[in-house]
Formats: sequence, structure tokens, C-alpha cells
Amino acid sequence: MDEQTGSPGTNADNNSQRNGDEKPRRGSWTKGRKRKKPMKDCNAPKAPLTGYVRFMNDRREQLRAERPDVPFPEITRMLGNEWSKLPPEEKQRYLDEAERDKERYMRELEKYQKTEAYKHFTRKVQEKQKGKRHHGGETWSAVHRSIHKDAEGKDRTVFDIPIFTEEFLNHSKAREAEMRQLRKTNMEYEERNAALQKHVESMRGAVERLEGDVMQERGRNGLLHQHLETLRQALTSSFSTVPLPASGETPTLDSIDSYMKKLHSIIVGCPQENEHLINTVRDVVNRLDR
Repeated sequence: MDEQTGSPGTNADNNSQRNGDEKPRRGSWTKGRKRKKPMKDCNAPKAPLTGYVRFMNDRREQLRAERPDVPFPEITRMLGNEWSKLPPEEKQRYLDEAERDKERYMRELEKYQKTEAYKHFTRKVQEKQKGKRHHGGETWSAVHRSIHKDAEGKDRTVFDIPIFTEEFLNHSKAREAEMRQLRKTNMEYEERNAALQKHVESMRGAVERLEGDVMQERGRNGLLHQHLETLRQALTSSFSTVPLPASGETPTLDSIDSYMKKLHSIIVGCPQENEHLINTVRDVVNRLDR
């Protein structure tokens, strides 16, 4: 009879398994209960920040101001990429600051551990652990291990950053090699740019010299044009009394050029028939030379 009926606990377990309900796993945190945080020592020195965290703090607000629509995880990913591509000299600045901050923390921690405040905090932690052991909680050894585990976890969050893994270091080395290649290419472009800049400066000097020559030629052309106008006026005035044969044309300022061409054609074409005209022209020219 007992074998057929079984215990209520057994039946409940079998029913829950048949209904598809899972048993609560052993060792898991009970649902609805909050995990109590370890006691925090407010008087302890401030923990140091790594170079990576310092870089994140410097750039996070600036990047959020530039890209307000980007979510926080994406900003963290972007900053991680920036850190991996950061030049070695810039990255070393953050690492040096982190090393100095770590040295500061170790000095302050060593000094703090000698104070009464640290001793008082240690006694409070021990009393709390004894109270848990008295109420059937964890044993002192378990509490002790938990405290050390939390301390080690805290140290890992401060110093053992996941980015310093073998995979990340290999990735960083590849990025640095790529950066060196890019810097080398950039130097070659800068050298070419410097040569082109010298060529441009030479061309500018040549252009300036040509512009100076052009200005001089313009000045000379202006003087020649002025001299030509003066000559035209003198010829018009001197030959105003010398009409062309057959047509009787006399020169004006507008027609002096065509007049002189016609006069030249008449003298060259029939010099014997126009001896009187030639003598007249000679007299006019002689007066112009004076």
C-alpha cells in the first residue's frame, strides 16, 4: 500500500516533471532575493584606473556630444576601436598616468592599513561574518573565501582588463604594424608634397617675373602708342598742304595712315612723273627731322 501511494513530495516531484516544470537548480540564487553587496570601506583610498579606462573617461562625453543618437554599448565599442588604433606615443601617455596612479594607490593603501579606521572596518567585517555563522549561515571559512574572492574580483576589474589578452595583443601588434606602414607612406607623400611645393614656389616666382615683364612691355607699348599719335599729328599737320595727285586728298588724324600708304604707292609707282611731289615730300620730311 505504501509502495503504491508513495510520499506526497515524491508525487509532487513526479507531477511537476510530467507537467514540464523544471526543478530549481542546486546552488542557484533563490528568485526574489537580492544578493547582498560586500561591505564598502568609505575611508579606503580610491582605486586606480587603468590607461584604457582613463582614455574612455576622456573621450566618452565628447563622443556622446558628437553622436547623441548612438547607444551606450555602441559608444563603448567605438572607443575600444579608437583605443586599438591610438598611436603608441598617445597610448603610452595614458599608461604612464595609470602606472603613477597605481603607485599612488599602493602608497595610500599601505598607509591606510596602519590607521585606526582600517582596523575598525576590519572588526566590523569580522563581527558581521561571526553573526552570519551564528545564525546558521555560511561558515567563517566560506565567508573568508568569499571576501578574498570579491577582493580578487575587484583587483581583476582594476588591473586584469580583458583587452590585455593574447588575442587583443596580437590584434594590437597588427594594428601597430599597419600604422607604421601608413606612417611610412605618409612620410613618402610628405616628401613628394615638399618637392611639389618647391616646384610650385618656383612656378610662382616665374609667374611673378613674367608679370613684371608684361607690365614693362605694357609701359613700353604705351610710350610707343603715345609716340605714334604724336607722329600722326605731326604728319597730318605737315602734309595738310600736300594733296594727292588726281584725287586732291589731304590727310586728317583719322585718314593719315591711308594717306601715307597712297602717297608711298604714287611715288614708288611713277617716280619720274612725280618728281615735284617727291621734292615736296623731302622738304616736309626735312622739316620734321628738325
